[in-house]
Amino acid sequence: MLISREPKKIPWTRETVVLVIFILWMVITTSFSVYPILAWPQLEKIVKIQLMVFVTMMLMQNKERLNLLVWVMALSLAFYGVKGGIFTIMHGGVYHVRGPERTFIGGDNEMGLALIMTIPLLRYLQLIAARVWLRYAMTAAIMLSALAAIGSQSRGAMLGMAAMGMFFWLKSRNKLFTSLLAAVAAALILMTMPQQWFDRMATIKTYQQDQSAEGRINAWKMAFNLAKDKPLGGGFEVFQPGMFAIYAPDPGDVHDSHSIYFEVLGEHGFLGLFLFLTLGLMTWRTASWIIKRARGDPENRWAADLAAMAQVSLVGYASAGGLSRPRQFRPLLHADRGGGAVQDRIGGPPGGPKTSSQRTIRRANR
Repeated sequence: MLISREPKKIPWTRETVVLVIFILWMVITTSFSVYPILAWPQLEKIVKIQLMVFVTMMLMQNKERLNLLVWVMALSLAFYGVKGGIFTIMHGGVYHVRGPERTFIGGDNEMGLALIMTIPLLRYLQLIAARVWLRYAMTAAIMLSALAAIGSQSRGAMLGMAAMGMFFWLKSRNKLFTSLLAAVAAALILMTMPQQWFDRMATIKTYQQDQSAEGRINAWKMAFNLAKDKPLGGGFEVFQPGMFAIYAPDPGDVHDSHSIYFEVLGEHGFLGLFLFLTLGLMTWRTASWIIKRARGDPENRWAADLAAMAQVSLVGYASAGGLSRPRQFRPLLHADRGGGAVQDRIGGPPGGPKTSSQRTIRRANR
């Protein structure tokens, strides 16, 4: 990177600007955090990850590099998806599928969420694969990763799979193939998963009787009350007994929020949540713009496919993340937002002249 003489510029799109503002806001909330000893190490992790997100945006100058990035990201996580899917089949779904310990995907919620976001990327790789055997391999990886996500036994992952699957079908080129793929995956789930999994998933309807679900709701109310009282939020790692004693309806029921939305709300206040949601909305709109401009051009169909699968991935994140632990998994979220800005480099600014966008996409194709 340092030796190469090619231009290295950060694409200052609206997503990039909002991401920078969000990072600066997190620095401010950390400076006034309730538990600074716990908050500053978390901010340090975030800043290091954001640095690499911006480096990635600077280096993604053409189609080949972007595709290589998708290959690396998707296969790195698909390894655990294939492994977890085989593990689930061999053990009849009795055990939870988890990632490596002391990593961002170490827990069952995090593992399920990561795989849900990876499946659409595997589909994109399947679409661009030139070799038949590679397309079959991607199909197998998709099904096994879906089974592994279900095998995590995370209720958030199950809801995320349902939402992602529906949108996956809507965005699919070949809806018949996607329907067959979904049918095979559903059959695998029905044949593999034990009764205890179905009993656990059924508690979503009876959350009032589930202690874990009630604990999450208590944490959500604590985060809301905290944000109303402190405009800056409580900073990272604010879900501690001391804050529950002040702001929670049930002070003795201390839980993590298990929600991307209430986690951001409690830690960074209403403004932080607004920036967080704005970043997601802008990324979504940019992807929609790319799909509209690139879909009818055979040369640039890859850009439309990638943008569509990025949207499917975001649907999975937004739905599964509502009931999953986001703190350990926040870096992948930011990487995905950074990917939205990279897509802007490919497709040009929404609302810009069509000729400019065509030149930008053509440059990415070189």
